[in-house]
Formats: sequence, structure tokens, C-alpha cells
Amino acid sequence: MKNEFSAIFERDGEWFIGYCLEVPGANGLGKTIEECRESLAESIALILKDRREDTRKGLPKNAIRETVLVG
Repeated sequence: MKNEFSAIFERDGEWFIGYCLEVPGANGLGKTIEECRESLAESIALILKDRREDTRKGLPKNAIRETVLVG
């Protein structure tokens, strides 16, 4: 499954810092914008994985699970 997210990159001295508008807490860091982009993508994936796992832990046994398409 592919997802698209908005990434913002800023230069801070010798480093690039990136963050994602749709996923609070997802940040990336790198000496190049490419490194920063990869770091941010890994951060987004980790946060989403963790949130899905946390949510599934509390689901009742009779919960109905479906996929919803957006866009």
C-alpha cells in the first residue's frame, strides 16, 4: 500500500530537518535532503505501524474491519 504525505524540509546549518504535516511527531534529519527524506519516510512508517498495533490491541472481538479508500 502506498500513501502520500506532505513533507516540509528546512535547512539548519549543515543539516536538513524534515517533518510531515499529516503525521504529528514524524521528523527526519540528514546531511543531504535525500538522507532527510529517507529518514522522514522511515519515521512516518514507524509511527503509523505503532499506531495501528496500539489500535488493534483494544478492538473488541466482534468489531468489523474494512478498508476505506480516500481520494
